Amino acid sequence: MAEYDRQTLGARAGSALAIDEGLRSYMLRVYNYMGLGLVVTGLVAFFTSQWAMSSPANAELIYGSPLSWVIMLSPLAFVLVLSFGINKLSVGASQAIFWAFAAVMGLSLSSIFLVYTGASIAKVFFITAATFGAMSLYGYTTKRDLTGMGNFLMMGLIGIIIASIVNIFMASSMLDFAISVIGVLIFTGLTAYDTQKIKESYSEHYGADVMAKNAIMGALSLYLDFINLFMMLLRLFGNRE
Repeated sequence: MAEYDRQTLGARAGSALAIDEGLRSYMLRVYNYMGLGLVVTGLVAFFTSQWAMSSPANAELIYGSPLSWVIMLSPLAFVLVLSFGINKLSVGASQAIFWAFAAVMGLSLSSIFLVYTGASIAKVFFITAATFGAMSLYGYTTKRDLTGMGNFLMMGLIGIIIASIVNIFMASSMLDFAISVIGVLIFTGLTAYDTQKIKESYSEHYGADVMAKNAIMGALSLYLDFINLFMMLLRLFGNRE
């Protein structure tokens, strides 16, 4: 009987160890996708801004023509395709769409290099990275269920989206400041919530394709949290040219 108990405990310990290693590998894949996506976005944004600044005609094409609307709205189209079509897409197609999304986001964000100083962009990026890292670590390690907080934050996100649309017409600096402050709080919280949700999405029983697609969608969620947190902080602390 004692021998049986030892064998049972050993099997359970081995299973738990395998799950832990699998989870670490899965989360590392998520963070790798997200990190590489940010690199692609940053490089595209920087080189696009340099190309735009090389001549007034280039700047007009990117920021003053109807093409600017296409560039601004294209990221949303990629997000919708991934969100609603991920189950029908192959892993390769999902990866290609994710990288294309990161590149188009770079085009969309390239104007920040014309508006803010390079030093302030770098400063805010490191602030964002530190904040994101701390909150993602909290979301990964906490035993607290963050579902309730996540639902509350999603309602807040809808609120700041509506307020941002209203402020396009009002052009209120006070409302813009309030949106930025609340946005920082919302995306800081969402980083922890999304990390926990991604962790809980892992299962050793899922097939390789399912896990690969889940990793891409998890990376997309964290990528969006990072980018939005960065933009909100930039609006608060960025020094304009």
